[in-house]
Amino acid sequence: MSTSTIERVSDPPAEAGKPVAPVVAVKRRTIDAVLIAVGVVAAVVFTVAGGLLTWGSNFSKDYVKKELTSQKISFPDAAALTEDGRTDLVKWAGHKVDTGEEAEAYASFINGHLQATADGATYSELGTPQRAARAAVTAAKEANKPQAEIDALQKTVDDITAQRNTLFTGETLRGLLLSAFAWSKVGVIAGFAAIGAFIAAAVTAVLVVLGAFHHHKAVKAS
Repeated sequence: MSTSTIERVSDPPAEAGKPVAPVVAVKRRTIDAVLIAVGVVAAVVFTVAGGLLTWGSNFSKDYVKKELTSQKISFPDAAALTEDGRTDLVKWAGHKVDTGEEAEAYASFINGHLQATADGATYSELGTPQRAARAAVTAAKEANKPQAEIDALQKTVDDITAQRNTLFTGETLRGLLLSAFAWSKVGVIAGFAAIGAFIAAAVTAVLVVLGAFHHHKAVKAS
């Protein structure tokens, strides 16, 4: 019978009259059986993980496409993009935005317009100037300033409000597009991870089969 022997290391020499500690012997086929069982469990785990990752990848891809398609966003034609100085986006000219890569590209297109809306200021940054402009209108009315001056101050409020509305809408849409892009990347990563899990499951299954064959030979030899 094939066995594997594990001996104690650095045990002190036995003293006269005292029993010697027994040597621990483990049968080789027992070790094989344990390793085969571990391999089976690992193969099952890798297979299940691969299946779940595949489902996650497909779900992410379908979800992103469905959400982007519902927005009905399309790139301008090549002439308009060139006029805007966005020759880097000409390859998407006229395309409907329905993939993560296109969502990222359109978010970049929106950002270019946002940067030109208020000299690069954001929706949040325009809050203080807007409040100050409104306070100026209120103060002018209370001081009975000429109507022309009040109208000029009110126009400043209206201009800033319009800029903030544009920035809010643009920043919101840009954020949604970048979120879709991020989810599409998660789906791609999950897809690669699924392939890795299935490969690991296949390799583990082969090792289990080889281990079972060896175990069978060991049992027959005993």
